[in-house]
Amino acid sequence: MAHPKRKISKTRRDKRRTHYKLEAPGLAKCPTTGEMHLPHRAFWLDGKLYYKGQVIIEKEIQA
Repeated sequence: MAHPKRKISKTRRDKRRTHYKLEAPGLAKCPTTGEMHLPHRAFWLDGKLYYKGQVIIEKEIQA
């Protein structure tokens, strides 16, 4: 089984990992509402669930 000949220091290990960066998610614009949302996902707006520009579920408002 292979194993390192010398211990890699924390600094050297961390330098190698610096290229992993967090990226902002890509957003899509709904053709019906103009709302920005994650692509290929449904989103709620004003009590309605939209997917691909169509209303999927309308939430009933309870008083």
